[in-house]
Amino acid sequence: MTFDPPLSPALLPAGFVDLLPPDAEAEAEGTEILLAVFGGHGYERVAPPLLEFEDSLLTASGAAVADQAFRLMDPDTRRMMALRPDITPQIARIAATRLDGAPRPLRLSYAGQTVVVGGGVAGQSERQIGQAGIELIGPDSPVADAEVVCVAAEALSRLGVPGVSFDLTMPLLVPSLIDGLGLSAAARTTLMHALDRKDAAAVARYAGSAANTLIALLSAAGEADQALAALDAASLPAAARAYSERLKASVEAVRVRSPELRLTVDPVEFRGWKYHTGVCVTVYAAGSREELGRGGRYLCNDNEPACGLTFRPGALFRAAPRRARPDRVYLPFGTDSAFAQAVRKGGRVTVAALEPHDRPEEEARRLSCSYVARDGNLLPIA
Repeated sequence: MTFDPPLSPALLPAGFVDLLPPDAEAEAEGTEILLAVFGGHGYERVAPPLLEFEDSLLTASGAAVADQAFRLMDPDTRRMMALRPDITPQIARIAATRLDGAPRPLRLSYAGQTVVVGGGVAGQSERQIGQAGIELIGPDSPVADAEVVCVAAEALSRLGVPGVSFDLTMPLLVPSLIDGLGLSAAARTTLMHALDRKDAAAVARYAGSAANTLIALLSAAGEADQALAALDAASLPAAARAYSERLKASVEAVRVRSPELRLTVDPVEFRGWKYHTGVCVTVYAAGSREELGRGGRYLCNDNEPACGLTFRPGALFRAAPRRARPDRVYLPFGTDSAFAQAVRKGGRVTVAALEPHDRPEEEARRLSCSYVARDGNLLPIA
């Protein structure tokens, strides 16, 4: 008879991790900086629950992420519940119910954890994913789109994230072009996959009369002026032209407010925008292969215009420079409490001894302290 060895108590399910010092502290402090910037622009914080009834959490915009939700049964009501895979649908619910009578535009911010069945972002294996973001509910205008982008840019600047760029797209533009081609369902799917892969040869093979236009737009992705010029030059039907003009107007509105921002445009990007209805944006930074955040325009509760942007703090703080940690000061047993308080007010961290030690300097070094308090002074540890 064989027995499986006991599992280590440190073993966690795939996709879940313990966040340890100093990473946990850095993420918490960084999130508060984000929320402070959001609050400075009038975005008021809400905190929806981690768990909701399935039939309210995963309807409307939440239906797009239903396949990523863990589900369980409420033992009291016998109703199915779900762990939130995304916070944005919860904000939409709050806006449509609890804050239905609040003045518009309604500006809300949030921060919290989500749980997904599989990795929520391509190439990532996390299943517990932090989110922090803003939602601007009510107006449907390029100026509103620009506010969301520029507030997000200010938050990134406050964190010191280098080489930030905002990649804008209009995910409805390509489908509106393809809709007029009269393709079968199978041919449409094949063409959409070719566009997703940026495969110009396959697009030429399957796109028929729209091939030249789609190939031109594929090659136009890049710096915003270049991409918008290609859109202006393209022969677009009325619906696609309207989407193109809105994208152009939103880029111009961003530049009026924050002319220094690096903006790129991908006219044919549509993947991952499951419930979005207008201009969308993805945030990147130099030296990082991860998306730092994404967002865009959607319908709140299926009937009210809204736009927002959600950061992934885990990716964000991997891209941001680490902030210097405050000096740690070892307080020998019996150190005056008023002196200790003054040290903390000065921005240092105190680590108090819980019993007398004959060699306080050695104890301070063992506890990663840079200073030891003695006779009202701070002595550096060699």
